[in-house]
Amino acid sequence: MNLEIFSLKGKVAIVTGAGRGIGKAIALGMADAGADLAIAARTTDQVETTAGEIRKKGCQAIAITADVRFKDQVEKMVADTVRHFGRIDILVNNAGGMFAVPTMEMSENQWNVTISENLTSVFFCSQAVGKIMMTQKSGAIVNIASIVGIVAQPLNAAYAASKAGVINLTKTMATDLAAYNIRVNGIAPGLIVTPGTEWLYEDPKGAISEIPLARGGTPEDIAGGVIYLASDASRYVTGETIVIDGGLITKTPMKQPSVSS
Repeated sequence: MNLEIFSLKGKVAIVTGAGRGIGKAIALGMADAGADLAIAARTTDQVETTAGEIRKKGCQAIAITADVRFKDQVEKMVADTVRHFGRIDILVNNAGGMFAVPTMEMSENQWNVTISENLTSVFFCSQAVGKIMMTQKSGAIVNIASIVGIVAQPLNAAYAASKAGVINLTKTMATDLAAYNIRVNGIAPGLIVTPGTEWLYEDPKGAISEIPLARGGTPEDIAGGVIYLASDASRYVTGETIVIDGGLITKTPMKQPSVSS
């Protein structure tokens, strides 16, 4: 088997939410695989830092400050990427967020913000980039969902609904875009250790004890899956969502970690 099929050399990718955490690891991993990248997030200094690290690896990178909840900013992000690189081969929809609140106490604004950040943003970005890919007759879109979109988790109704929507949107877009040689797949991470989730692992009898592989995931664990789905190694895969969770959802129901007030 020629391992060059995992290479992203000569490809141009957009990664959203790439200023830190999982998104940054995905972007750096894709650069290691040879891709040139547009790094997008809301925080300018973070995307500029990530872009700088990519350039040190010998790949091209541009930093784009964008809030992907807003269609006009998404369209500008895509236009800036095409203007700089001339094409877009890969889109990674990673931007998103969550907060825990009992379903019966969730406000309308909390619901709307969560759906917008996690689901509507994926639609906006995929539609804008998809139109470019359709003219190219090629492309790969990778959506970062969550295992919470597959199994129930208390206190996360809006987040769970949004990620379940991402999983089904992935299937639907894959069907819509297959005729243009565009593949659409997803990844459903489990508990991933990032600066924003370290509190989940403070109690050794808590979240870790529920994971068969007995550790939290790393952002790099997710990056490896993205590289596979973005590369020719997965050229016959579309409409799928790969679970990367250390075996967590094989043990159901999931327990909700206690949330500090």
